[in-house]
Amino acid sequence: MSPTGARRLLVLAVCCSSLFLVSLDNTALNVALPAMQRDLRTSVTGLQWTIDAYLIVLAALLLFSGALGDRLGHRRVFRTGLALFTASSVLCSLAPDAGWLIVFRTMQAVGGSMLNPAAMALLTNVFTGRRERARAIGVWSTVQGVTMAVGPLIGGLLTDAAGWRWIFLLNVPVGVLALTLTGRVPEARAGHPRRPDPVGQLLVIVLLATLVYVIIQAPVSGWTAAPVVACAGAVLLALPALLRVESSRREPLIELRFFRQPAFTAAVLSAILAFAAMGGFLFLAALYWQNIRHLAAWEAGVRLLPMAVMTIVCPPLAGRLTATRGPRPPLIASGAATALSGLLCTVLDAPHHSVLLLTSYALFGIGFGLINAPITDTAVSGMPRAQVGVASAITATSRQVGNALGVAVIGAVLAADAHADTTATFLRAARPAWWIITVCGAGVLALAALLVPSQRRDRPRPASGSAPGRGPGRRSRAVWIITAGGATVVGTTDDPTPHARPLPDDATHPVIRVTPH
Repeated sequence: MSPTGARRLLVLAVCCSSLFLVSLDNTALNVALPAMQRDLRTSVTGLQWTIDAYLIVLAALLLFSGALGDRLGHRRVFRTGLALFTASSVLCSLAPDAGWLIVFRTMQAVGGSMLNPAAMALLTNVFTGRRERARAIGVWSTVQGVTMAVGPLIGGLLTDAAGWRWIFLLNVPVGVLALTLTGRVPEARAGHPRRPDPVGQLLVIVLLATLVYVIIQAPVSGWTAAPVVACAGAVLLALPALLRVESSRREPLIELRFFRQPAFTAAVLSAILAFAAMGGFLFLAALYWQNIRHLAAWEAGVRLLPMAVMTIVCPPLAGRLTATRGPRPPLIASGAATALSGLLCTVLDAPHHSVLLLTSYALFGIGFGLINAPITDTAVSGMPRAQVGVASAITATSRQVGNALGVAVIGAVLAADAHADTTATFLRAARPAWWIITVCGAGVLALAALLVPSQRRDRPRPASGSAPGRGPGRRSRAVWIITAGGATVVGTTDDPTPHARPLPDDATHPVIRVTPH
């Protein structure tokens, strides 16, 4: 028996609540960083770990959480993640110092990694028709876009009115309500869950944690400090070990063979570069407007609105461009806008001119708003249906890796100048950071121009062991692909049952691509 209309709306509301929690927590928290720095008496390095502890764990566990839901049931995993995220939010609000806040943020990330993969699986299990699923994912996408736009403003208002701890406490009523309602959500399991890869999972965690540690701590402790040297050695050992282990497994955590396709490699690298620029941008802007320009937190949130509004306006345009002309044009436009945003702040010295700086912010929002749909489309185009979810999951993980690296690198650039506490010294320290953002944008542009095909790859490769083409008299089918919320849902015109693999991470307006199969 299919769920009723009321039950479907309930599932949509519950799933959107998880996206609201994760998105609001990230965007609102950036504006509160200066207040947290003063209250907890921590350094820029401490602020970096407050953000990156969450992002590292989230990135490392996204693939694992999706596989866990396939095996144990996505509703069960969703409820566990929601309970852990809500409880750890309370602990974050009570943290007595930066060290405990980092610990509680890590716990929060474990819960957060379970939410979006499971939520997308629950949605695809309930909304089985192509059009109704597209509408549901459209609502899901809108929630993320609106949250990104209003998150900094809400975070600023809460910080000024009641303190930064209320950003975490805001999660509690939403989480408790969603947890109560999930009892009425039907369970969803995968028919053939992937095998666990504990060794690969452990190596991913070690690699990400030690790499970020080296980037954050080396400018402060020195490159010859024993912990930095030890972590650098761990990076050099973990990377080849991960490549060796994953290449030898039948069902690895990371499908290395995908990287033999230039377009897929371009998608992954573009995701890392774009989200590194985004993470660094938000970190830099929050410190600039409050610590240097001495604005209130809510005023800093208002200054970020040009960027936030563009992240709402541009995704539908990116979706249409990707659907009609392929991913290359929006990727090139995204890279160009991001690079130009950085150039305004380096060559034209935009931070000394408020109007020019806000123009730079709007350009950055355009660049970021155009990036998600073409990245996912580039990653999954040409993949067999059985591998579409895995390919998109890798790019979703790459987004969070990039976000963590951006905060680490740009924060390290600021931390390297110990006297960046006045306008002149901060702007001097921030100039290399803006150059990094410029290089990230130029990298996306170059990858799109060199590695992404100018024409759509409209014929997916057949899965291993399947027939490579149509037999005599076989009716042509169409494969439809909807990408949103970090997920890819696949179905066919003559098979209404979706072949879906829930994937984590960010949301973008739906992209529907119909191709011959």
